[in-house]
Parts: sequence; structure tokens; C-alpha cells
Amino acid sequence: MVGVATGERLAVSVEEAGALLGIGRTSAWQMIARGELPVLRIGKRTVVPVKALQKLIAEAMGEEEGR
Repeated sequence: MVGVATGERLAVSVEEAGALLGIGRTSAWQMIARGELPVLRIGKRTVVPVKALQKLIAEAMGEEEGR
């Protein structure tokens, strides 16, 4: 399993995801509500897969490069 052996986290909290994206907690929750940021619900917790954040950034960079 990628990440586990190296100690890297596979998911982060919504607040951490917002910080990594440079946006606030409210904006991160709005992205989730619009379906722009996928999440996992584990019990009562909502977490954002790190791969989803990486994909979001990669897609945004691809769009900018294509302009």
C-alpha cells in the first residue's frame, strides 16, 4: 500500500486539505458540497484523500498550461 510503508498519510482532514490548497475551511466545505473535492466518510469523520488533492492540482495545472 502506497504511503503506509513510508509513513505518509493517505488522507487529511477537511481543514488540512483547505490549508494545503491555500483556502479556508469554509471554502473547502463548499467545494465538497459542489462535488469538486471528493471525500471519504469514516464513521463520523470526513477526510480528503491526498491523491484527490494531487489530482485536483494536476488537473488545474494542465488547464493552465493548455491556455
